[in-house]
Amino acid sequence: MTLITGAAGGIGSVLARTLAPTHDLILTGRGGQRLDDLCRELKARPLVLDLEHPQSFAEAVQSLSRVTNIIHNAGTVELGAVAEQTHETWTRTLAVNTVAPAELTRVLLPLIRAERGNVVFVNSGAGLTANPGWGSYAASKFALRALADALRAEEAPNGVRVTSVYPSRTATPMQQKVRQQEGGPYDADAYIDAASVAATIAFALHAPRDAVLTDITVRPGPR
Repeated sequence: MTLITGAAGGIGSVLARTLAPTHDLILTGRGGQRLDDLCRELKARPLVLDLEHPQSFAEAVQSLSRVTNIIHNAGTVELGAVAEQTHETWTRTLAVNTVAPAELTRVLLPLIRAERGNVVFVNSGAGLTANPGWGSYAASKFALRALADALRAEEAPNGVRVTSVYPSRTATPMQQKVRQQEGGPYDADAYIDAASVAATIAFALHAPRDAVLTDITVRPGPR
């Protein structure tokens, strides 16, 4: 079983469709029609998670008996200068982007170890470089990178592989929101296709067992 967070849209839904032919899927989200429809289409199992409240995860996943792979794809972004952003924004951003992946990994790790599976963190270019106005988001993604690096070293003896994927700007509804916050136009053709990011994640999952793809940076290619 492969669990994908943030599966109802953007990279998550494209990734779910990419993996569906070869993976049994658990698709998580906040619930609603889009998640239900996607699960029905792909014959996947829905799992409602509130990423702002990671303390609820242990109870939410109790019914899961097998998980081989976790793909931490969900995220939130709210742009603003450090001088302007409130602690509520910082707390929500860090909870969704960092604490939620850490806690979900923790509660599912016994199942992942049993399968010698994979943990994939969909990070961001902001997890490598922090630009003005991106402080809270970049901080959450730098922390996500640290989480992945520590987990990789800790779980290697258990046969668990850990990969961080760093896509640059990708043509998704989240990128539309970012461009609105930046006050600029949204041109999907200027960004990476979500299917290309999904294919990269699938490649990491399917790598030969004697290889670990630790960090993958995805940038736009020539057109």
